[in-house]
Amino acid sequence: MPSSSEGFQQRAESLRADLVAQGRRVQSMLEAAFLALFDRNAERATWAIREEDSVDAADVTIERACVALLTDATRQGAELGEQQLRAVLTIVKVNNELERVADVASEIAAITARGIAGATAFPDTFRVMANSVIGILRDTNAAVHGNDTGLANIVLQSQHTVAAFKDAVLKAAEHQLANGAISTESAFLLHEIANQCELIADHCTNIAEQVIYLTTGAIVRHMESSWVQVPQNKPGA
Repeated sequence: MPSSSEGFQQRAESLRADLVAQGRRVQSMLEAAFLALFDRNAERATWAIREEDSVDAADVTIERACVALLTDATRQGAELGEQQLRAVLTIVKVNNELERVADVASEIAAITARGIAGATAFPDTFRVMANSVIGILRDTNAAVHGNDTGLANIVLQSQHTVAAFKDAVLKAAEHQLANGAISTESAFLLHEIANQCELIADHCTNIAEQVIYLTTGAIVRHMESSWVQVPQNKPGA
């Protein structure tokens, strides 16, 4: 690697491109997992589960490339600015969060592959929640691709929407279970996947925080029902 920051920048941009590709890969995996669940499509579920291997391989490659980049920069005495260092840290953290989303997507697909969904009737609210989560990940990937803090802030607020959907789904399931309208197994399944949807939203908000950090240097904190951006040089940040 050239000792100049220009050489560092070129490699960092290449890593960003790899990260964007990883985001698309995870997006496709999540979409396939939910389609498999709602359509009871075991073949599609199997594809989603196998795709996790590709995600894991890319995760390791990106992680190692980031370490190599910082190692080379140190050895060659490259003068790196704060923004350049934040860029690599952001890639590492976002890469990790995407791999965790893929883990959840694989688990959702496994429910279909194992036939656990059975004859469970998914309520409309549940399907809306699933579509919302897919949309949140899509916005998250777009925010990463464009360093879009506006879109990142929308992702942060979306977490509360998913939480509200989850509450509605669980309350409805409890009511139906009490009335004998659904089985215990179906109620448990809805509860499990609702939790996984919320987990995906959590990972997406973590990524959104990193986009804001990279672009502005501000550290995002979740304060009760709102998000606060703390400037990096503020005491106590």
